[in-house]
Amino acid sequence: MTSTPLPQEFFARDVLVVARELLGCRVTHAGVTVRLTEVEAYAGGADPGSHAFRGRSPRTDVMFGPPGRLYVYFTYGMHHCANVVTGTEGRASAVLLRAGEVVAGHEVAAARRPAVRDRDWARGPARLATTLGLGREQNGLALVGARAGARVEPPDVAVDPALVRTGPRVGVSGAGGDGTAYPWRFWLDAEATVSAYRAARPRNARSA
Repeated sequence: MTSTPLPQEFFARDVLVVARELLGCRVTHAGVTVRLTEVEAYAGGADPGSHAFRGRSPRTDVMFGPPGRLYVYFTYGMHHCANVVTGTEGRASAVLLRAGEVVAGHEVAAARRPAVRDRDWARGPARLATTLGLGREQNGLALVGARAGARVEPPDVAVDPALVRTGPRVGVSGAGGDGTAYPWRFWLDAEATVSAYRAARPRNARSA
């Protein structure tokens, strides 16, 4: 299962376009490959649900580019979540990798997620990051070029647009959680690995 990794030009586009087109793509790192079935878009300063809504900070610096890198953050004091940086350098945006199906490296995935059903290995952003071996050390990791430490490949079979669903992002509070204004969660219909929708918690919500 190999093909040419997606080039930087793929990621250097509007975050909503990239998010939708990442569905069905394969992400490979540390011996495991996950086919993406669910993602969320975050548009930086134009998006009240984004970590970068109030501008650049040490935490969000990676989100400002260049595109084609990973933005990995730590949340709730216990989990890492992984995002793909998109758009124009200098303007923050990223796609949260919410869920997927393990399609290669099953033994490695099982070791990282012991006593968990294979359907649930990457069902949710923290589980996906764990299964792919992504943590704080991978923040800023390149997905393109000679120094790429992970890769994203196009789908084996083109995704049927009729299967793509959209809706509110999971756990995002305030204006960014408005599913009418920000229906920026994208998923593939009838996929068992797609995570369950949950509204925002009272505490500060997770976002990218």
